[in-house]
Amino acid sequence: MDLQILCNSTLSLSFSPSLFPSHSHRHRCMPNLGLRAMPSPHRNMISTNATTMATDAVPQPSPSPVPTHQVTVHDRQRGVVHQFLVPEDQYILHTAESQNISLPFACRHGCCTSCAVRVKSGQIRQPEALGISAELKSKGYALLCVGFPSSDLEVETQDEDEVYWLQFGRYFARGPIKVVQSKWRR
Repeated sequence: MDLQILCNSTLSLSFSPSLFPSHSHRHRCMPNLGLRAMPSPHRNMISTNATTMATDAVPQPSPSPVPTHQVTVHDRQRGVVHQFLVPEDQYILHTAESQNISLPFACRHGCCTSCAVRVKSGQIRQPEALGISAELKSKGYALLCVGFPSSDLEVETQDEDEVYWLQFGRYFARGPIKVVQSKWRR
């Protein structure tokens, strides 16, 4: 007698008792079966080392291709210009590195200003750019490590210290911290 498990309306699993000779049908634990997908014109097939399971096919819309944009980076520090294609759903820095293009970076999380650029033309989406204030974003600054191109894009790298000062300088512009001696000091 085979054991059938109904996982949801489109997936049922069948196992032969020979797979679990020492366990009763009521208390079986699912082993790690190493599931892998197998193509089929009418059904989604999942194969294991021991048996094959079938699921009813659920029609899926064919994925539309992700738009790709030309990104041009004028690297002022190195005196070079890089041009490369970046899919709209990929980070610019990550895609550049996958194409052996070296660009400045440090944190890779949008928290510092090492990969800061100024947008010369085009659109960039950067929802995770914590290292750039809304004010600097509105002035055209962006971070390549967490930036996605929304159109063809031309940017210019910036001096990290300059951008850091623009971002945080007003908070530290009051001069050096004064040390006050306490009267309780012995």
